[in-house]
Amino acid sequence: MHHANRPTRIQREDRIVAEVEAARDEIVAFTAEMIRIPTVNPPGECYRDCAELVGRRLRATGLAMEYVEAEGRPEHTAQHPRVNVVGRGPAVPGRPRLHLNGHFDVVPPGDGWTVDPFAGLVRDGRIYGRGASDMKSGISAAVFAVEALRRAGVGLAGAVDISATVDEESGGFAGVAHLCEAGIISSDHTSYAIIPEPFGPTRVCLGHRGVYWFDVVAHGHTAHGSMSHLGRSAIEDMGALLEAFRTGLIPELATRISTLPIVPEPSRRPSLNVNAITGGQAGEGTQSPCVADRCVATVDRRFIPEEPFEDVRAEITRLVRSVEGADPGRRFTIEERMVVHPTSAPRGSPLVAALSHAVEAVRGHPATLVASPGTYDQKHFDRIAGIQHCVAYGPGPLEEAHQPDESCSIDDLLASTQVLALAALELVGPA
Repeated sequence: MHHANRPTRIQREDRIVAEVEAARDEIVAFTAEMIRIPTVNPPGECYRDCAELVGRRLRATGLAMEYVEAEGRPEHTAQHPRVNVVGRGPAVPGRPRLHLNGHFDVVPPGDGWTVDPFAGLVRDGRIYGRGASDMKSGISAAVFAVEALRRAGVGLAGAVDISATVDEESGGFAGVAHLCEAGIISSDHTSYAIIPEPFGPTRVCLGHRGVYWFDVVAHGHTAHGSMSHLGRSAIEDMGALLEAFRTGLIPELATRISTLPIVPEPSRRPSLNVNAITGGQAGEGTQSPCVADRCVATVDRRFIPEEPFEDVRAEITRLVRSVEGADPGRRFTIEERMVVHPTSAPRGSPLVAALSHAVEAVRGHPATLVASPGTYDQKHFDRIAGIQHCVAYGPGPLEEAHQPDESCSIDDLLASTQVLALAALELVGPA
């Protein structure tokens, strides 16, 4: 009979939801405070300041907190130190651990803002600023989800850890990848991971497409521009390759479609984008009459899980070789920059079920399952740490990420915090 006074699941959930609502002003203030620290990447400014702000909050929530610098990474310098912060819940042997991770670096503000990008302005129920959507609101939601569990007096059978990391916008190598390589994030002690990237309070993101970045270099032969017949223009040769991309490969890619629910809908098809072209005397103020002997195209090829990477690479190589072979003087080389493989949480993952139940409890209807057109740090959780049960779920409109006047609805921020708290409770269990 000694269990008679234990709260029911519904009572527990109601108390957690109420604690988040009661913390509204604190959650908004903490998010705005983070936005006011201009953690712009590149070059990686003010990382330590932001890590310490989050660290103080993690300590106040009762987590064992440590700062992890990306020692040995080339981007970790005295001027721009790469400082990550990790908070750990009390370890319970044999019980599941959930890891909540967000990045606090933001892209440069760019032009077109009507508000100060780093003022953390709160107006008409929204928080404005660079990082408001991508993804300082997400970090706030993670931190206050754990704090709400604590304030509601809900003991956990397992544990929840939180990390706030750097450099996601430039690949995450000194951030999540570093923590995974150091064994700080590992499938040995972590069962589930949620990354609160901005997909909105009712969408659970299962994974992301792959990316293959490479340069194609056209090698020509220089000559005097008045006797251009003695040279070979690398720019003209590149033109032939670009035309082959446009008329041959790009229409072919449009015929392929993924079963993964990638949003927006056109991104369910693979794509090829020429990111940059430099050739000849590009960028030089003074020009001399020369035939361009070199031209470089940087290409961004996004691929879907149905396309094995070896096929993606072979298809590009075949096309480049065929354009080369069409004219005996042409010569191209391919230099690879980056490969990221597609990733997705396994079908029937308890993580997806827990978030769906929580969305239904908070919003009254089931979650929509989506996948991301671009990559984020899930790739490192999966490939390096071996944590397959990883998804993205967080506040903010995806469409406002990297845009001028980026913002996040306060109601959405609170709803996402409530969902994260309820999902955490389901995944690690009440004490």
